[in-house]
Amino acid sequence: MTAALETTKTVDLGPAVELVSKEEGHRQPLAPEFVSAEDFSPLEVAYDFGRVRREDIEAGPRNIWRYKKLLPVPSNVEEIPNTEPGCTRLVRADRLAKALGVKRIWVKDDTGNPTHSFKDRVVAVALAAAREFGFDTLACPSTGNLANAVAAAAARAGWQSVVLIPSSLERAKILTTAVYDGALIAVDGNYDDVNRLATQLAAEHETWAFVNVNVRPYYSEGSKTLAFEVAEQLGWRLPEQIVVPIASGSQLTKVDKGFRELGQLGLVDETPYKVFGAQATGCSPVSAAFRNGHDVVQPVKPDTIARSLAIGNPADGPYVLDTVNRTGGAIEDVSDEEVVEGIRLLARTEGIFTETAGGVTVATAKKLIETGKLDPDAETVLLITGDGLKTLDAVEGKIGPKATVPPSADAVNEVLGR
Repeated sequence: MTAALETTKTVDLGPAVELVSKEEGHRQPLAPEFVSAEDFSPLEVAYDFGRVRREDIEAGPRNIWRYKKLLPVPSNVEEIPNTEPGCTRLVRADRLAKALGVKRIWVKDDTGNPTHSFKDRVVAVALAAAREFGFDTLACPSTGNLANAVAAAAARAGWQSVVLIPSSLERAKILTTAVYDGALIAVDGNYDDVNRLATQLAAEHETWAFVNVNVRPYYSEGSKTLAFEVAEQLGWRLPEQIVVPIASGSQLTKVDKGFRELGQLGLVDETPYKVFGAQATGCSPVSAAFRNGHDVVQPVKPDTIARSLAIGNPADGPYVLDTVNRTGGAIEDVSDEEVVEGIRLLARTEGIFTETAGGVTVATAKKLIETGKLDPDAETVLLITGDGLKTLDAVEGKIGPKATVPPSADAVNEVLGR
């Protein structure tokens, strides 16, 4: 339940003041703990923000630390070596919108982060908090993108890293983690098996900061920066609809939390918005619960090409349901074939090559539009959270050269029908 690490110094986590349990609101001091001893529900960070102004944010660095007054990080976080993620582009996707039959779509393209996924955001925040608590090793269980981000962040910080992955992980993600020369360990089993092992190791090694285990409350806050950037890039306003891929579910709930905090602070008008969730059919426990009107998520055994979303027992599944229901959104799932078509659709319309998780997002948006659940006249944002170069196996054998020809202009023209 908790890492027993003791800290003798004052912890500087900026505006963060305590941890609070999600179920019953029990409060406790800031610490490397992730489950409430009172009601056994997840802990999240509570703040005293004080005054935060748009102009102060806009004057900040071109990375997530421009939002440091809204995050559980030290006041001097930008001065300490880190991967400096964030400030990725928000693309107005008019050709994709036309293909889908909607008025306006924006693509939040997080492939531009240091290790080419949104995980750089959450890891940067987790590392900053872990340093304050006195840890010396950065660790995680991962379906791939988190492995890349933890290994890179640890290398940049001069820390050791311990990364646990399912042995069936995509080869590209294995290589792009191993290159940082940390301790990369493949485990025979799926992500849920790896996650259980990580929880055991976190209890045994009190100087290891497992970013999504013992420092999870701080780690998960990093996803709020997606919401902050979207709002700022839209001219300090909220989109009407947003589609978010679901793995553990934390990203979706924290994007919602980020939007709500911006409104509460007066940084944006508190306009209504709907949050939609996207899953692959081969690992869709949250989608199934939503479809059946349940408030409990039944674990499943993952079987999908979207391995970065292949968490059969998502920790934040119930809170995803709460968020989607409260905002009037929906959750859908799509087949592996639809995932591949989603990847190709985004690539050919907007020149953005996404991994399978992004294919899930695009394909789910298409399905939500076709079924009338997503309003085609409302401004919509799609979160594209990882780079297609990480999951080349998903499209291998499905795309390639139009033809192989001799070095002749006539041969090329013949293929092109000219």
